Amino acid sequence: MSMLSTLPFLKPVHLRSPRRSPGGQRRHTLPASEFRCLSPEDAVSVFEIEREAFISVSGDCPLHLDEIRHFLNLCPELSLGWFEEGRLVAFIIGSLWDQDRLSQAALTLHKPRGTAVHIHVLAVHRTFRQQGKGSILMWRYLQYLRCLPFARRALLMCEEFLVPFYQKCGFEALGPCEVTVGELAFVEMQHPVRGHAFMRRNSGC
Repeated sequence: MSMLSTLPFLKPVHLRSPRRSPGGQRRHTLPASEFRCLSPEDAVSVFEIEREAFISVSGDCPLHLDEIRHFLNLCPELSLGWFEEGRLVAFIIGSLWDQDRLSQAALTLHKPRGTAVHIHVLAVHRTFRQQGKGSILMWRYLQYLRCLPFARRALLMCEEFLVPFYQKCGFEALGPCEVTVGELAFVEMQHPVRGHAFMRRNSGC
């Protein structure tokens, strides 16, 4: 049984009735809304959304196309995409980290024995922003992490102006991050991943 089939918050959300042909037979249509882990085949769509979202603000992307492919090959189970009728509209990409705080190496490494999930990037397609999709996707991602037995906490780094957004998602600021990118400085934030036994008993994990 796949991970998707056992997690109710990752199952497709069908918002529309199936279309019918003039003869009354049902046509196959894609789910109106679906959440699933990403695959390397999604890398180009991911990068297009990320590039537009970040280059206009900071002049660079958290992950470039080859790095996106790198993580989606190594740890696709730590990613989550939101699809509307088969089109990617928002995503999160993470990897595992094995230290208390993030360092420069965390930008490119996946530590399979780590217990901290480093969230590299959360981005929403420009036509779907200001709709609360980023918060919803983060909530679903954190619920998903609670079903992974090795995950103990989520870590991320963000610019100062994004701290209130992540605080609303339940993250707490740990202080200045050791990692810098060019002239950009970041705040490191974490979210404990709790309730493993409870989630396994009550959500089919």
